[in-house]
Amino acid sequence: MPNDVGQQIADALGTLLRRGTRAQLYQHLTEGLGEAVDEVTYPVLSGLARTGPRSAADLAGEIGLDRSGVTRRATRLEEAGLLRREPDPHDRRATLLALTGDGQQAVAATRRRLAAHIEAALADWPPEEARSFARHLQRFVTEGPFG
Repeated sequence: MPNDVGQQIADALGTLLRRGTRAQLYQHLTEGLGEAVDEVTYPVLSGLARTGPRSAADLAGEIGLDRSGVTRRATRLEEAGLLRREPDPHDRRATLLALTGDGQQAVAATRRRLAAHIEAALADWPPEEARSFARHLQRFVTEGPFG
């Protein structure tokens, strides 16, 4: 495979992963879900939905923030009733962040919106091309340099 294919994929991933691109997408996904759910707090909700209860320090590594950033965002989400702090069953000194039912509903709403947004972007693609893209992207993520 020529190196230009790798470069094309790297360039596309660079565009996709830019902080501005993510913030714009998160803003779109969180519109109307309440004052506490926005492009800043969404990564905390999404991270907890993926991983389950985590300490702020562990979640920070998962979502690419520092511990204090996670803690500030978690406080906003806790005040809104979207997450709770609970004792770590393995370390009585530690606290875990966990989604509440309302937090799970907010994440479910954003995931539905994201799926609809992606499907709308692929609406002009032939259905088999869209399915093939989904299969290949999943394979790349699972077996590629990120797995």
